[in-house]
Amino acid sequence: MNIWTVANQKGGVGKTTTAVSLAGHLVRDGHRVLLVDMDPHGSLSSYFGYDPDRVDASVYRLFTEQAPPAVRLLVADTGVDGLHLIPANTALATLDRQLGVRNSMGLVIARALRQVASDYEYVVMDCPPMLGILMVNAIAACHRLIIPVQTEYLALKGLERMERTVAMMSKARGGAIPYTVVPTMFDRRTRESFRSLDYLRECYRSSVWASVIPVDTKFREASRARLPVSHICPSSRGALAYATLRDELLLADRSPEPMVAVR
Repeated sequence: MNIWTVANQKGGVGKTTTAVSLAGHLVRDGHRVLLVDMDPHGSLSSYFGYDPDRVDASVYRLFTEQAPPAVRLLVADTGVDGLHLIPANTALATLDRQLGVRNSMGLVIARALRQVASDYEYVVMDCPPMLGILMVNAIAACHRLIIPVQTEYLALKGLERMERTVAMMSKARGGAIPYTVVPTMFDRRTRESFRSLDYLRECYRSSVWASVIPVDTKFREASRARLPVSHICPSSRGALAYATLRDELLLADRSPEPMVAVR
């Protein structure tokens, strides 16, 4: 089972769109995929029609129950063949306060996902835009970190924080975490998009994906239909861009390194 975590310490950069789009392309290839919503806002859950204010079988239970439930009991249908979801509950926002400095909480998700290692070939996790126990868990469990960055100046500042987090987590895991920076929401009509893309490529070099995810209204149409863009507009610019990204990630992850315990 290969685990991809989609994260950035800034909101509104395309994390949920990236998670759904990559998962959609993977299932179209015939892979079995599990999406995990780690964000208290529950955008990924809402995408597939689940209300994070009401859902009971959610990621939250893995952290709060003395005897955590079997992961398979938390898995929900998305309506897309081969694609399942563990939804988020808004109560996730209280976890850092509830758990405080309790030990061994950084590997909750890694341990839980081992229960379903034979059920899925890929897990794609969507993270909240802040560093806390949820992001730490998602990064601790992953084989590859995917960092969407909007091609806009303020979004670039969020990447600086994310790079520090990657360095910290790599040290805790005892080895470098492979990560890919993905330029998103690229609008070729604006100079700012080109300036920001040039900055990314200059400052982050080999970590930046060579292409971009363009602005595309088909993403909105796909979310309204509660389907990945690959399933509703497979020839759209956005769908084709994510297909290219999927191909490059698969190529990079042919020999993923095993998960390393956070100390």
